[in-house]
Amino acid sequence: MSELIEAVRAGRTAEVVGLLDGMTDAERRAQSPGLKALRKELRAARWDAASRRAYPALHAAGAACQTGAAGAASWITAADMRWSGLSPAVLLHVLGDRDPGWLADVAHRIAERPASAQVPYELMAGLVRLAGCPVPTTDAYVRGWVQHIGSTWQRGDTVFDRLRGDAHLTDLVAALFETRDIGNVLEWGSGDGPNSWNDALARLTVEGTLDRGATVDACVARLLRGGTAADHRAFLRVLQSLALTREEQRERVADWLALASDAASVVASHAQSVLGSLALDGELTHPHLAEMSHAVLFRTERKLVRAQLVLLGKVLTRDASAADELLPAVAQAFGHEDADVRERALKLAERHVKRAGSAEVRAELALAAEQLGPALRARAVATLGAAPVDAAATVYEEVLPPVPQPTRLAPAPSSVTELAEEVGAALTADAGVTGFERALDGLVRHAYGNRENLLEALEPVVARRWWVDPRYLGADRRYGDLRHGMFDTSDALDLVLATLWEKTRTDTLHGGLQQGAPAHSCVHAAFSRASDARVWEVAYRIRTEPLPLLLSTPTWSTGLLEPDELVARLDTYRRLGARVAASDFAQAQLRVRREDRSVAAAAARRASALGTAEGARLARWLTAGKPVPPVVRRRTSGTRILAESGEVLELQEDFPSSFRALGRPVSAFGESRYCYHWNNALRAQWPAMVPERRELVAVRLLRDLSDVAADDTRGTASVLPLLAEAGGEAGEATHLGVAYGLGARHPEDRLAAVDALLVLAARGQLDASRLGADLGQLVRRGAVKPTRLAESLRTAAATGANATIWGLLSHALPVLLADLATDGPAGPIRGLGDLLAVAAECAERSGARGELPHLARTADRRGTSRLVSQARRLRGALMPEVAA
Repeated sequence: MSELIEAVRAGRTAEVVGLLDGMTDAERRAQSPGLKALRKELRAARWDAASRRAYPALHAAGAACQTGAAGAASWITAADMRWSGLSPAVLLHVLGDRDPGWLADVAHRIAERPASAQVPYELMAGLVRLAGCPVPTTDAYVRGWVQHIGSTWQRGDTVFDRLRGDAHLTDLVAALFETRDIGNVLEWGSGDGPNSWNDALARLTVEGTLDRGATVDACVARLLRGGTAADHRAFLRVLQSLALTREEQRERVADWLALASDAASVVASHAQSVLGSLALDGELTHPHLAEMSHAVLFRTERKLVRAQLVLLGKVLTRDASAADELLPAVAQAFGHEDADVRERALKLAERHVKRAGSAEVRAELALAAEQLGPALRARAVATLGAAPVDAAATVYEEVLPPVPQPTRLAPAPSSVTELAEEVGAALTADAGVTGFERALDGLVRHAYGNRENLLEALEPVVARRWWVDPRYLGADRRYGDLRHGMFDTSDALDLVLATLWEKTRTDTLHGGLQQGAPAHSCVHAAFSRASDARVWEVAYRIRTEPLPLLLSTPTWSTGLLEPDELVARLDTYRRLGARVAASDFAQAQLRVRREDRSVAAAAARRASALGTAEGARLARWLTAGKPVPPVVRRRTSGTRILAESGEVLELQEDFPSSFRALGRPVSAFGESRYCYHWNNALRAQWPAMVPERRELVAVRLLRDLSDVAADDTRGTASVLPLLAEAGGEAGEATHLGVAYGLGARHPEDRLAAVDALLVLAARGQLDASRLGADLGQLVRRGAVKPTRLAESLRTAAATGANATIWGLLSHALPVLLADLATDGPAGPIRGLGDLLAVAAECAERSGARGELPHLARTADRRGTSRLVSQARRLRGALMPEVAA
């Protein structure tokens, strides 16, 4: 062992640096193999005390003994060196005697590494300084530079001072505007004060250190390219700090038009203000203002649209000659989704239509007025010359999506190669019910009759699994704890694969099969215990008595199993003399389709003729009658409305103990809140376990679903479309779950709830009065925010389901308007006006008529608030004779 290697192993970094000083290239090359061997040895036990002690010295020695720039860069930035703790100053010292060209090569190579490699900026900048080379402008270097400049508290100076003294300021500022997702780094620690980046860059352009024109152009170009919300905020602040002169604003009219049209709302608002100022000063041509208006009035942001209409009104008032150019742009807003915007646009057009000198413009306004709702359309007939509404042509027709049709599962792969591909895909990504069931059934079938070929085909898949690593003690280290459940479907497949590779002990598998109820049972435990028991049983039988196939593999993507298929599988077991697995058969019973009584009765006769115990059980199950839904009771908890269900006796008889919990009562409060079932992909499997009993799933997920509205959690509502497509009664729990989803914090959850709502309506299973009353109570209690609910219902109505949404709101709004009618101390619920606007829109489009309780009292209030104006609009739609 050389003196250098010995010093490295002992972690004597100072001694190592002394030994490296003055080494020739030949001497460095001679030490390199020993250092590589030591690195390989230490990597096997990276976090041992000896390894942690040696790594800083190894980091320095390995970098210094690389004679090629590529090798040095690779060693310096290696993942196992990242946490060595070696100071960049030490690396700069041991590399400092190299040729400047070599140092420049190393500097640029390490700067090209991704920012996630966490190469210290001090090291990159130090190499650039030693080499005297052009500065790298890579993502990692620019991010490091921004963080270095921004850490002013370490020295007591300012961002402006540090930028001003940077030798590479021009190149790095230009690169700053090209770097993606840099906004958060710019904002962190500096804010908007005198020590901010935007203030410093503006001051540098004033004093001439930075070219002002180039900086402004770069900033505008950066905003045009878009990016994250943080990027928008950060670079907009820079642009505002630059305080463009009127001449600079006029030079960039095309850029402002593009930003007003397509940029994020905050940026578009700034561009709109610049163009508006130019327009009011007569420095923006009417064609340009019309172009801007066509773009802005097409946007969904009400604030931008209203501001644009105000601007158009001011310009039209000042300059009558602008009417022919600008009124067609005003008509763009006749089709806007917001009723207030449509009414404002109509008022503006009515006020200035007489100034239009062109018959073509008036005809264009009249044609555009056909987009208006019935009430505004009637006004436009008199004021704009729009065509009267043809009553015969306005018969409303509800448009609902087609009822989703389940897809039939393809048979398990007959080729072990194809099966290996599907198993690999299911392990790396959520494969859903279809992918998981096909993979599991395929493993069982090939393990029964083709085991050797199966193992050979699965080798590339298994080679990447955690339990194969020789440093790991095997799958028993994880699965040996019987309190542990499957976190997701990949856990289940891993257990089966580890069993095939004999990485689990037979007693571990038997223990998993026999485990009882967990000490702390959460509300989801009934589903997890049943699904886990099935997988443990499959693994145990693969080890002891392989199954020829799975009885419980569904026929359809919803989880339903055709009774004829199940009978045929039981017949296969009978012919092969195979023993049926209890959990597998129990799952098959829960999945078998019983709603079609004639098909079930015919299958029951064939099952009874098999002459087996399982055939007799299946026959009794199929002829037992339609599944009886659980009795669901409502409970309240704070702002929430929850549900609990009674016992389902049918699920207590002839089922293994691990499945009986599915039929036991569910309490809204009794179960432990400690739970590991946070994986939404795992929850998505549960409706397929009881595909004709959706209420059993909904009641156990209701508190989680309430969290998406009350606690702003994300993702749980993704199960709602699956519940909507499932079978069985859509009762209290299902409707409450949809109600919470419609008021969810995150848009993707609201969209999932809208999908579920429309599917239930299309299937004729939506109880509008129940869901509407639930929504009214949840809004009144504060669990659901009206603005979120209004957005969801507006989205649903936009698909053509106006009558459906009106049906909900006709039962929700009286609950909310009743409080206003009593003149209590509490004011109107914030956002109630938005709900009234959606209701008015749906009533107008669907032709709804009749009196809505408590609406008149609200409509007769004084003022022109959104609440009052939309109440009047809704009353006018429901009772046109009163409005007249």
